[in-house]
Amino acid sequence: MAQKLTQKSLLFYGLICGILSPSFVSTSQALEYRSVAIAKAVMLDAPSASAAKLYIIGFGYPVEVIVNLGDWLKVRDNQGGINWVEAKSLANKRTVLVTEPHAEIRQSADESSTLLATVDKDVVLDLLEPNTQNGWFKVRHRDGIMGYIFNTKIWGAN
Repeated sequence: MAQKLTQKSLLFYGLICGILSPSFVSTSQALEYRSVAIAKAVMLDAPSASAAKLYIIGFGYPVEVIVNLGDWLKVRDNQGGINWVEAKSLANKRTVLVTEPHAEIRQSADESSTLLATVDKDVVLDLLEPNTQNGWFKVRHRDGIMGYIFNTKIWGAN
């Protein structure tokens, strides 16, 4: 027997779907990023030490925290992969990952300022100032070079 859907029931169904859909979640919250604090962090398919081990990420690698269960964090990597990791494997220290083949670090937040260094894709940089200056973030390379990199060249800042 088919169920008769009235305008009132359709309105209720639409309201419930809207509340439960991901698009209903507020986008005003700041994203939470952390970085790997140990030499090798194991990414798992569930929040358990006995879960399937999927891959390993190295020291300093940034991840976005999606769900925090205390001892376990569901995180997203720069490729969009979503997995679980033990919270003790991550630090609150902010890092970013270079996503372009040759990203430039400038002396100031300006394309015309002095070029300090060119860094390759997948290099991890310390994020010194999490707020952008007209699209530029202040970073530090492990060799001590400090300067600004444009936001479209990195992942893990915003």
